[in-house]
Order: sequence, then structure tokens, then C-alpha cells
Amino acid sequence: MFSVLAKKVMVKWSMTQNLTFKEQLDAGIRYFDLRVSSKPGEPGKEIYFIHGLFGHKVRDGLLEINTYLSRHRKEIVFLDFNHYYAMNAEHHKYLITMLQEVFGSKLCNNGAVEGITLDYLWEKEYQVIVFYHHQSAQDIPIMWPGNKIPAPWANTTEPHKLVQFLDTTLKERAKQGSFHVSQAILTPRVNTVAKGLVWGLRNYLVERNLPTIMSWVEAQRPGVDGVNIITSDFVELTDFANIVIKLNNLLLSEQDSKPR
Repeated sequence: MFSVLAKKVMVKWSMTQNLTFKEQLDAGIRYFDLRVSSKPGEPGKEIYFIHGLFGHKVRDGLLEINTYLSRHRKEIVFLDFNHYYAMNAEHHKYLITMLQEVFGSKLCNNGAVEGITLDYLWEKEYQVIVFYHHQSAQDIPIMWPGNKIPAPWANTTEPHKLVQFLDTTLKERAKQGSFHVSQAILTPRVNTVAKGLVWGLRNYLVERNLPTIMSWVEAQRPGVDGVNIITSDFVELTDFANIVIKLNNLLLSEQDSKPR
């Protein structure tokens, strides 16, 4: 009984998205923060998504993304593999080979960030940019190194501290040579989980602080001196993707106002 209850609590505090890959893609999400692991003691080299608890097989998720991309040839996704658990050299080789098998010619070669425009990607028929934060991929042209997509982590439960952190890291971000992820995410601590044991991450921490977080998002400007990629938990709770996408209109209006 206790183990069943403990698992329910872990599910409530480990799950950060309710939507499938396809549902997130349909909603406009194009960046995925991915943590993966083998299952210790399981024979073979199978890899699973993980965030506190094991999720689906990585291959199943990649196939779901690839099916969407094959139906939408001008859509681009960023897959950021940044945490690996219980994985040796053979597991990494297996995962990298899997990425190549699933996406094939859709994979974009590592290159100068400033040259990765939509026109360039469409011309080359690239649709997937994979960031692989591990030395196993350092000599593979279609695997981008993790240092080209820094994602500073606030590690706080307090929304005002999060906003302050996001503003500071945006001011300090590199002007060229890399993408940049603003993690508009609150992170529970042990005492947070204890206080909101039966509520879970979504109900206890995310929903009540969404107004502050979304106000910050809506006030941003994209571009070299502004936001690039923004992440959030439970994206279905607000019109998150469309709000972020509309920020691009500010860049268009700036271009239109420049003298020709």
C-alpha cells in the first residue's frame, strides 16, 4: 500500500507535461528538453525518457516526432539531450545511431548558429537540430555540442526570484555563437513536496504562479539582446506557445520600421 501511494506522489511531482509529443507539436512547441536513461538490470540497450520516473521508450517518442515532421515539411524541432543516467559507451552509440536511423536526412549539421535561418533549413530540407551533451557525439557532424545551447537553471520555488534570474541571465547571454534557453520553470524542493504532498507539481507550484511567469514572458523581446527559446511546465495551462510565437512579430515590426 505504501509503495503504491509513494509512486502516486512521485508521479504528481515528477510529471512536467501532460501532452504527448504530437499534442505538444500541434500546440506549437518546437523545443524539447530531454533526459534519458537505461533501466539498470534490464538486458539489452533500450533507452527511456526519465524525469524522476521512467517514461516511454526514446525510440517511440522519436518516431512520433518524425511522423509529424514528415507531414509538415517546413517545421523545425530542437531536441536537447542534456541528462543521461545509467548509460555507458554502448548505450550512447545505440542512441546516436537511433537518432540517425529515425531522422536520417532531416538532421541538420552542426555549424555557425548565425547561419541557421529558416531559409537555410528549408533549402537543405533539414528539420531536426539535435544537441547532445556528451563527449560520445563530439566528432559526429549531425550532433550539436551542448555548449551551443546554454540553459541556465534558476533552481528556485519563488516566482520573483525566477524572474530576476531570467532577466540577469538574458543580460549575460552570449551575443553570438549559441542559442539560449530561458527556463521559465520553478523547481520544487523537499519541503515543497512535503507541504503539497497530495497536490503535485502542477496544482501546488505551477498553476498558482503562472500569472507572474506569463507576465514576464509577454514582456519579452526576441533577438540578440532578448529571448531566444523559452521553456515552461504544463504548456497546456495557458496559450503558452502562441504567446511566445507572437513575440516574433516584434522583430518583424522592427525590420519594417528600418529605413530602406
